[in-house]
Amino acid sequence: MTASSAQAGWWGPPLDDDQRELRTMLDGFIASRGDVLDDDGDVQGLMTELGELGVWTLGTAESLGGGGADHTTTVIALERMARAWPALAWASVQAHAAVTALGASDEFTELVTQIHGGAAAVAVVDADATHVRLVHDGGWSGSVARVDVAAPDPHLLVLVGTDRALFFPSSVMTSKSLRRTGFGGAMTRSLQIDATAGDVTELSGIDCAASRVTLRLGAAAVAAGIAGAATTAAHSYASDRRQFGAALTAIPTVRQSLLNQRAAAGTILNAALTASGDPVAAFSAMRTSCDTAIDVAASALQSHGGYGYLTEYPVERQFRDAVSLRAAVDAWGAAVVTAAQICGQPDGEATFRREAS
Repeated sequence: MTASSAQAGWWGPPLDDDQRELRTMLDGFIASRGDVLDDDGDVQGLMTELGELGVWTLGTAESLGGGGADHTTTVIALERMARAWPALAWASVQAHAAVTALGASDEFTELVTQIHGGAAAVAVVDADATHVRLVHDGGWSGSVARVDVAAPDPHLLVLVGTDRALFFPSSVMTSKSLRRTGFGGAMTRSLQIDATAGDVTELSGIDCAASRVTLRLGAAAVAAGIAGAATTAAHSYASDRRQFGAALTAIPTVRQSLLNQRAAAGTILNAALTASGDPVAAFSAMRTSCDTAIDVAASALQSHGGYGYLTEYPVERQFRDAVSLRAAVDAWGAAVVTAAQICGQPDGEATFRREAS
């Protein structure tokens, strides 16, 4: 798939002049760059360029060195990026969450500057997530089963409860490449941790709920981009493909399928744009969006018939990207964390004690 083939019109609410200019700029930039594979140099180069454009951390506060964009503008950037490069869009979401958590600390001034410029990556996970296993016994050891942050040796930020986080520098972790279904450019890794107490920085008084909401609404925006790209691919194929002397779009059932795909893609985008900052609402938007993106991509693949399974067509990769997104955002782990929160038990310390024992 060429990057330009993923771009199409905006299916959300009316945009103001600045937002339209941002969308046009991003579409042109993406069309000029092409596909993203797991080549460290290519991925790092794109992250740096997006940082120079002010897009990589567009939605972070100006007081923290970010773009200060509102939620809608941030979703526009993530959705457009995700149509062609969903793995990079998800890495950008984590960059936003990391800056929000680390930006107020003088200790991380240099790192935050690097994150804004796309020169450093921080994987953001939750202490109580199912794929995180940490043991605290004087030092820290354990593992994170999967991170997707578009970097071979990322730093790690672990959100703990409501107002604490642990920062692990890349130097105390060993990363190992993992196979995955899609998500080109994600450089999917597992992390093995072996750190002394002095290696790890504990942050207190931070708003973990805000970081979690950033991750979950960002994931919904990425899902919207994948679904939008798959719908665009299906419509383009059906319009160009002829059967019995007419385009496939002349067939009522094909038209109905395309309508359902576009309606579902629009629903995902609306969820990303309108979900509140409430943790349950943000979780619901993420889970529903990730599941629906898979359904949309599967339907778009079916619209291609047998050709949809060929790598010459973009939709097979969009389907794989949708499946990989749901795994990358750890939808099941987020459900565990959110359920604990609404039951009054958002305490990551229990995890550490259990693992240490």
